[in-house]
Amino acid sequence: MYLNLFRFTSVVAILFLFVFGCNNDELKKRETQPGTDREQTPMKSEPLPPNTPPQDREGYYNSLPEMSIDDSKQYIATIYTAKGEIVMELDALYAPQHVNNFVFLAKEGFFDGLTFHRYDPGFVIQGGDPLGVGTGGPGYRIPAEIGLLHEKGAVAMARQGAMNPQKKSSGSQFYITLKATPFLDGDYSVFGKVVAGMDVVQQIRRGDVMTKVVVEEK
Repeated sequence: MYLNLFRFTSVVAILFLFVFGCNNDELKKRETQPGTDREQTPMKSEPLPPNTPPQDREGYYNSLPEMSIDDSKQYIATIYTAKGEIVMELDALYAPQHVNNFVFLAKEGFFDGLTFHRYDPGFVIQGGDPLGVGTGGPGYRIPAEIGLLHEKGAVAMARQGAMNPQKKSSGSQFYITLKATPFLDGDYSVFGKVVAGMDVVQQIRRGDVMTKVVVEEK
């Protein structure tokens, strides 16, 4: 009788440990699995410290910057290079999120010291990648704002083509068209145009540095 009672108690104890042990394991899995609420809630990033090396800017931010621009204002961005200045008018009315993002990154100094990593003769120049190879970014993407056309001197955001049905833009990589490229219309978000320094744009080559990018609000 005592033997049977001992066996019964042992079986109950084993079942208890098995059930609650599995539940604890499953809880731990749920807590660390990608896609949980904890993983999806981004923490606000600190401002980019001055003179941060380009490679350390890769993935620095956790989410899109908060909207801070006024779409009734005019935003003029100037890219300073050793070959001259490129002046761009940003369209806050038709592409507010892209303009807001560009203004934010410029104020943070994110673009300063980065290179134009791409030059395709008769097509585009492209820059804004902290890694300088065409694969980097600030750590987020921008919802598409497609509508403006790819005229000569159009300023638009690059994006990943594969596995991107929503056509979200890169967070920091932008390109400038060297001539009208209407075959890109409807696929990429144009957010501005070059209004001065197109001759400088035509001289840019792979590896040329953006010494500083400044945005003026009017």
